[in-house]
Amino acid sequence: MNSYVSHLTVKHGSELKTVGILIFDNVEVLDVAGPFEVFSITRLNEKQRDKTISPFRILLVAEKITPIKAIGGLKLFPDYTLDNCPDLDLFVVPGGWGTRAQVANTKLLQQISNLSQKSLLTASVCTGSSLIGKAGLLDGKMATTHWRTFDFLRASAPHAKIERNVLFTTDQNIFTSAGVTSGIALALHLVSHFYGLEVGRATAKFMEFPYPDHNINIVQN
Repeated sequence: MNSYVSHLTVKHGSELKTVGILIFDNVEVLDVAGPFEVFSITRLNEKQRDKTISPFRILLVAEKITPIKAIGGLKLFPDYTLDNCPDLDLFVVPGGWGTRAQVANTKLLQQISNLSQKSLLTASVCTGSSLIGKAGLLDGKMATTHWRTFDFLRASAPHAKIERNVLFTTDQNIFTSAGVTSGIALALHLVSHFYGLEVGRATAKFMEFPYPDHNINIVQN
């Protein structure tokens, strides 16, 4: 921890939430970086932004502790493997072209299922829904994806209730979002889920990103 961060603290009385974001070769950069940015800049007291840190602990997880090359060549480095990752409050599965190969990776799919079962919530961005769907996490649940890949999601999750023309869906402990920047919108919604609407709106305002008030599909069973 550097000298600047070391004197910052999470607001007294708050509970740190642990977020794990899956990474794999040819993952979409913004599917990872968008939610990462949202969670990392969240503050529980906007007036104390410069004196406090995020209430989220964010980890990158992968099959192996080796560099991952995202779409465009950006290199990402995992903090944990899927097998030794700590229990998570939120497990995020991003999308990208790499999901086409990973949807046939039976070991990865089992690891996704195992980690999801140990996590409080599981969320997907873009075609990440096809990965969690293939892992059996969307059976009987609402889900969405990028507008170009509904057929891919249907093939991967034939028992999911696919919703079109929505920014994201929530069904019990499973959250899915449409493509790319919708992952930012979902992450802001998740900030509000954990810490309240005021914190979610303040985070969006700081990012100069519209808070997702409309075009959402929420299901509570």
